[in-house]
Amino acid sequence: MVDLTGRDFLKLLDYTSEEIQYLLDMSARLKREKKAGSVNGAPLHKGSFTGKNIALIFEKNSTRTSCSFEVAASDLGMGSTYLGPTGSQIGTKESIEDTARVLSRMYDGIEYRGFGQELVEELAKYADVPVWNGLTNEFHPTQMLADMLTIEENFGSLKGLKLTYMGDARYNMGNSYMVVCAKLGMHYTACCPSAYFPTPELVETCKAIAAETGGSITLTENVAEGCKDADVVCTDVWVSMGEPEEVWEQRIHDLKPYQVNREAMSYAKPTAIFLHCLPSFHNTQTQVGKEIAEKYGITEMEVTDEVFESAQSKVFDEAENRMHTIKAVVYTTLGGK
Repeated sequence: MVDLTGRDFLKLLDYTSEEIQYLLDMSARLKREKKAGSVNGAPLHKGSFTGKNIALIFEKNSTRTSCSFEVAASDLGMGSTYLGPTGSQIGTKESIEDTARVLSRMYDGIEYRGFGQELVEELAKYADVPVWNGLTNEFHPTQMLADMLTIEENFGSLKGLKLTYMGDARYNMGNSYMVVCAKLGMHYTACCPSAYFPTPELVETCKAIAAETGGSITLTENVAEGCKDADVVCTDVWVSMGEPEEVWEQRIHDLKPYQVNREAMSYAKPTAIFLHCLPSFHNTQTQVGKEIAEKYGITEMEVTDEVFESAQSKVFDEAENRMHTIKAVVYTTLGGK
């Protein structure tokens, strides 16, 4: 019996394959119960968590992560406090160590979305309650649970599937896909220029894990090879939050050949699905999209509108699943069974 009570959720490298699958199974269960509106006739799980509260620290703004934690908390009958980029003194007037000790006296769990992985790790070190990583520069574990649940819903199981990540594979999404695929016995391919490959150290760690689970890790610069027979093709924005505007020109130059478009999807299996953690620059209906179009003459970036709006695209199922999987993390680490 898996018991995650009191555990931090900082990166999937900390979790076994069995524990990750347990979280996915719990996510599916909680999703079914939410759709039904009750658990054995009772209103969801509110009785178990009445009186509990969680703190949500957002040094980087968010739509899906913040809404998912707030709805999850509400469904479980607990309160939540949102602390935005200017809502706390963490790291400026108050150390992470002191912040962790203060919030632990008031809250039953702490979510952190921000910058370096070392920050959420330090927060967890000094907190006396579970700490959950809502995103750091290096890892995005809650997103991975949502993506794996979406894939599982489409294919029935995960082991042996091929997932191809197109774009900059050096940061949180590329790193996290590589880790979760290795953990779950999937075949991960990073398809991008070699300068955008993940660090050799993490690659070797994941290859060792994959050798035990039956998965594999492949790095390639060739789009046809990378997408060949893929079950899942995914991508992310080319410039992440917090990066300077000056990097756009270089990224567009380097990554445009790795745009997810009709040709890229044609190499994948006919049953392949497309995933994107969102937001996405697939048209010019955003301020950033308009500015990039005016400055660089490109109206679709990491994915074309054709693919984004196609039947193969499961991005909104994926977005919804952020809430169900985050609820599973909160539920299990606070003692839910």
